[in-house]
Parts: sequence; C-alpha cells; structure tokens
Amino acid sequence: MPIGYRPILWHVMKYYAHFGHQDFILCLGYRADAIKNYFRNYDECVSNDFVLSEGGRRLELLQSDVGDWRITFVDTGINSTIGQRLSAVESHLAGESEFFANYTDGLTDLPLPAELEHFRRHGRIASFLCVKPHLSYHFVVSRPGGEVTSIRETAQTGLRINGGYLIFKTEIFDYLRHGEDLVADAFQRLLAENQLLAYRYDGFWTSMDTFKDKQRLDDMYARGDAPWEVWKRAAPTAPPSGERAPLSLGGSRRRALGTP
Repeated sequence: MPIGYRPILWHVMKYYAHFGHQDFILCLGYRADAIKNYFRNYDECVSNDFVLSEGGRRLELLQSDVGDWRITFVDTGINSTIGQRLSAVESHLAGESEFFANYTDGLTDLPLPAELEHFRRHGRIASFLCVKPHLSYHFVVSRPGGEVTSIRETAQTGLRINGGYLIFKTEIFDYLRHGEDLVADAFQRLLAENQLLAYRYDGFWTSMDTFKDKQRLDDMYARGDAPWEVWKRAAPTAPPSGERAPLSLGGSRRRALGTP
C-alpha cells in the first residue's frame, strides 16, 4: 500500500538505509510478483529531481533512492508464518552473527543505533521494539458477573505491544521449529531462557493495518508531517570508527530483512 509516491515497504527500507543498512532480504508471500515487478521497474524519477536534455534522450538524476541497495527476493510462501519465513532465508544469512527483521507494516522515528546498542549491551538472542498502541479502543476490566471495574483509553493503561522492529542473533534459528510461529512458539522458548529483550520507545510509532490508518498516514505525508522520514532531517548515522559494521557481507554491507 502506498504512502505518497512509494509503498510502505519502501519507506521501511529507506529508514534502514538511512542508518547504513542497505543489504535487504525480502521474505515474499502474498503479491510477491507485484513486489518483484515494482523493484525491477523502479522509477527513480517519481521521487527524485532530475535533468532531462537532448530532447529527452538524456536523463540525469540529481539524487538516488536505491543506488546503494542490494535486495534479495525470496519466495517464502503465501500462508507461511513469520517463523517459517525466517527459517526459509536462513541460508542467505550464512556467516552473519546478527540481523534486523521487520514486519514492514509500521513506521517510526526510532534512533536505530540506540536500539542496536541496547541489544548488544544486554547480550540476548532477540530484541523487539516495544511501543504504546495508537489504537483508539477502550480497555475494560470487569468481574465474572459482568460488573465493570475500570474502563480507560488504551493509551492510559500502560499496555505496550511489539512494534515489529526486531534484532536477532543468528542463534534464533535454533529456537524455530518447522511450521511454528515466531511469537507464539520461538519467543516462548526464549522467554524460558531469559533470552528475549524489549526496547521501550515512546517516540513516534504507528502501524498501517486499516484503510483509516492509510488515510491518516497519507494526510500526514501530504502536510509534510512525516516523522518516519528520518532521512530528510539528519545526515545518515554511521557506526563509530573501528566498530564492526553489523551483519557485514564482504565487510561492507549491513543487512535488514523484511517480511511483507
């Protein structure tokens, strides 16, 4: 689903690329053909300035969205769970020690290096972004007989959810079983061994689960109020000198994995 000129998947990938993570694996399922064709026929002119000369025969881009990106497209099944999709691309992560993963249905202005530093400092196998839900539902507490003892807006309850921005050590594959789900199964094993970490963040985060969500994000984009577009507000953040680039491939690329 597009936001402005580009699909939400592109916005998520652009976010990671801003922080230097430009080697992507897309775990494809529903509409895999559309995603492949989108990138195979990618038109940089849609969202970049360019110069046209020689009667239209010469085109010079003044910026590039994806010039440094490397994208691996992997069909992982239409009805596969997140856990199955991860398992399907394990071979593409050979030689890595850690990697990012993303549900690609949420947007944030999270300072990604801070989440990565938190993950490495605590030394757990898995970490996920932990955020307050933006839904406008009311949270109800009632007795077995139906008497309501409390009713509050979701934002006032202190409840938090998995925001879909995850970091894993490759040991995560030891916790995945054939046909199982990531959260319902693998995460429970991690919990039992105290290997699951949450990174709490109270800045901007939102998901695009409904048409109403899409309308809200389109309106924000049209107003120029798009906090997730971190690449428009600051220079890219690079690892400090001497720090090993996370998820290095050939010593140069950083990897993020998406599950659209």
